[in-house]
Amino acid sequence: MCSSLLYCNTSANPILTKLKLPDLEICVQSAQIRLICAVIHMWGWFGLKFKPSLPSHKSQPVISKKELYIDNISFFIMKLLVSAFLLLALSYPATAEVVESFTGRCDNFFFKGQPPIGPTGDQYKKICQKKTQAGGYEYATLYDTSRRIPVYSAYKFQGQGNMRKTTWDIEPQLDDQNGVDFMASEGTVRNGLGRRQAVNEDYTGTARVYDKGHLLPVKHRNSQSCAVATFTLTNAAPQHKTFNRGTWRVKEAEVADTLTTDCLNRGFHAHIVTGVVPGNTNINRRVNIPRYFWSAYCCRDNNNRPKLSGAFYGKNDYTNRVTSISITSLDARLTRAYGTGFQVFSDKCSS
Repeated sequence: MCSSLLYCNTSANPILTKLKLPDLEICVQSAQIRLICAVIHMWGWFGLKFKPSLPSHKSQPVISKKELYIDNISFFIMKLLVSAFLLLALSYPATAEVVESFTGRCDNFFFKGQPPIGPTGDQYKKICQKKTQAGGYEYATLYDTSRRIPVYSAYKFQGQGNMRKTTWDIEPQLDDQNGVDFMASEGTVRNGLGRRQAVNEDYTGTARVYDKGHLLPVKHRNSQSCAVATFTLTNAAPQHKTFNRGTWRVKEAEVADTLTTDCLNRGFHAHIVTGVVPGNTNINRRVNIPRYFWSAYCCRDNNNRPKLSGAFYGKNDYTNRVTSISITSLDARLTRAYGTGFQVFSDKCSS
């Protein structure tokens, strides 16, 4: 999935206009944008400087065939060198996955680019989730490193599917600042594995009661690559299996159907934020068991006007109940639960 598009308006550059270089859209990470645009415009500069001169009836003396040949060769070499530099720029590693701010990195997964207002502090880490170093960002997560569970995952809903994966990754940079900047297996962490996040071993012996419960569910991904990216423990928390496989799953499917029919099929855009409320107990004395799971969605038209919204939550136990509420009511519940102001859509979405 392309998380951000680079648009270089070549028509605004008289040099590139003369060369008839088309406007470009390139799928890149935000840290690459200035570099790549600079390379593109450098290409245009070389094109002007080394553009072959054609004979003119108004200009004397007329250029010789040998001079024209040399000029053409120079022009070709400059284009080749700058194009190679452009390819290097595109392959340049993207910025780290654990970020200081979502802004300018992966804020496109939030309604109007505004992350939720919620808990702050050193224990909460912002993650721009991506599956590979070369891949684009897939969604955004706020992660609680003390409780070793996410606070929420935010994403664009772009369709639904039903793909699966059997293994779970982690976020290496949470434990090792020198770790790779994308979700990976536990073997990639050389120092401090599990110090600030859940690992697969934490779920040992819990399968009879708890699932690794997705916040961004597989059902809400429309391709295999997107689905695979949901299988990181930074996007999961212990969820009672009766609840996860029962009414919660049914509600996730209902929301997917509603947003597909009443939002995507009308050419609109859908944003979802799903999270948890921490509980008072842990699995294996390390990973917090949430008291509640919650989710909110917002559909906006092409003028950023809210057209459809809603929220729901459920207690994380065997009672297997989900309650639909307004986003305002959910904000009030989360504010009480976290003891600080909480607003899921900080730029309010009320349809």
